[in-house]
Amino acid sequence: MPRPRKCRRIGRMPGAKMYLPVEVDAESGALRIQSGAGESGRKEVQFITLAVDEYETLRLIDKEGLSQEECGQEMQVARTTVQQIYNTARAKVAEALVEGLAIRIEGGDYEVCQGAENGCGCGHCRRHREKHECDCGHNHEEGHSCGCGHGEHTCGCSE
Repeated sequence: MPRPRKCRRIGRMPGAKMYLPVEVDAESGALRIQSGAGESGRKEVQFITLAVDEYETLRLIDKEGLSQEECGQEMQVARTTVQQIYNTARAKVAEALVEGLAIRIEGGDYEVCQGAENGCGCGHCRRHREKHECDCGHNHEEGHSCGCGHGEHTCGCSE
């Protein structure tokens, strides 16, 4: 009997859960949704399903710049597990881009970090980032929105 799958910790849910390949007609400017393998028109859209934990490895490694080891610590799984998840995710995204398929993000074995101080320890979920007040009078997460690091807290926001 196989070992039960360990739940993967994710910092946040994806902002969008579906990505569609779209072509723009050069003459009319009309948008056409790709339906797979370069075919356009009103056909059923073909999907690749990317699990939420696969999305999270792409976010942590490619967007946040973490190593696979650091990603494993954030997700509370082994580095080898992260490597398998990441390779699967990249293959799915590559197939979607090459074949003109839509990407749907859903499912997988995961739990969203609730920001509990005990046991979480992640530095990348929004609940654990240091907030500071900038010149505009708003609170921003350190390293986000204003991008100031630690110097003068000027964000240039219009709020």
